[in-house]
Amino acid sequence: NNIMRKQGMRLGVALIAGFALVAAACGDDSSGDSTTSAAAVVTTAAADTTAAPATGAKCEGVTIAMQGPLTGDAAGLGKPIEQGTDLAISPFNAANPDCQIKYQKEDSQGDPAQAPAIAKKLVAQKDVLGVVGPAFSGESDASGPTYSEAGLVTVSPSATRVDLTTKGYKSFHRVLGTDGVQGPGIARYIVNVLKPTSAAVIDDASAYGKGLADIVAATLGATVTVTDQIDPKAQDYSAAVTKVKDGDVDVVFFGGYYEAAGRLAKQLRDAGVEATLVFGDGVKDAGFMTAAGPAAAEGAIITCTCADASTLPAGADFVTAYTAKYGEAPGTYAAESFDAANLLLSGIAAGKLDRASLLAYVKGVTYDGITKTIKFTDVGEVDSTSTYAFQVKGGAIVGIGEIPS
Repeated sequence: NNIMRKQGMRLGVALIAGFALVAAACGDDSSGDSTTSAAAVVTTAAADTTAAPATGAKCEGVTIAMQGPLTGDAAGLGKPIEQGTDLAISPFNAANPDCQIKYQKEDSQGDPAQAPAIAKKLVAQKDVLGVVGPAFSGESDASGPTYSEAGLVTVSPSATRVDLTTKGYKSFHRVLGTDGVQGPGIARYIVNVLKPTSAAVIDDASAYGKGLADIVAATLGATVTVTDQIDPKAQDYSAAVTKVKDGDVDVVFFGGYYEAAGRLAKQLRDAGVEATLVFGDGVKDAGFMTAAGPAAAEGAIITCTCADASTLPAGADFVTAYTAKYGEAPGTYAAESFDAANLLLSGIAAGKLDRASLLAYVKGVTYDGITKTIKFTDVGEVDSTSTYAFQVKGGAIVGIGEIPS
């Protein structure tokens, strides 16, 4: 196997010259463990120079797909995933004229009901060798059996429900920690930093939202004195708001996505509820502030097992490249999707040009991404135990730091 060590590089000539995962291991047909890197392939002596992506990959008729919400209420979370994936594929294609990867985007709206049809469509397209996604937990579960049966590898940058890796899906992988990591992290933050005497836990009945809320509630135990569930498609949450207000709690945690979270926050504040508002990663999007309004959003705590790209060792170059191409800073899961796509590209560059060999490659590789070193367990989990806290300040989501274990 070609073994490459992660190397610090400046980004200069090409759009993401030092970043593009390219033909890291061209011609290596072995299926054992290997280590690849998000940096371009350069010799150790050249590690401090700016280099264009390495070339040499050969392939024909290969497609990588992305599955997630590109329209609808959750599109704000799908956009960074779509762009992070593109940021990996575009320079790969520029550097490898003999291996042009088609990028196919499938809009699920984050809806589990739409996911099976998308999975069947992609499975039927024999040129599709890998999928970045599915983005959400519900759609991952709904499409998991189809992808698994076909042996079509999926690498999710964002699906966090704990039980997704307990169902025997042979092709499912994810590059971030689960709600089993995030939930207790949220509870630790609430207990150790906010120190409430009482708390309310509300969820949106989704696979993700309820799953995360249940973990938070179980970890907080007797501190939780109010629980409720809302319909995320509804506009009026007065019943839940009344329960929270009557309960006179110090903290409100909501498990769900940013649109409903914003409406709930506004209605809580309009009703005079002064409790600290805490949310999980599904709310880490500017759409939360839009839905809530500046006053209601201000001070809210948002957590994520995803990293703040600007704080990563390789993050400055990533942020520069992303911002230059899309005119905005990387959103939630952008860096994770960049890693997921580059992981798949590294296998294609290594000559894994059918579904079975690419799946085996992903299962065995040790990959140095920009968010973390990725090595999957036999069920597709990555070793990640960090949860990060953010806060809305002045209309922006600002990183606070890692929540101590």
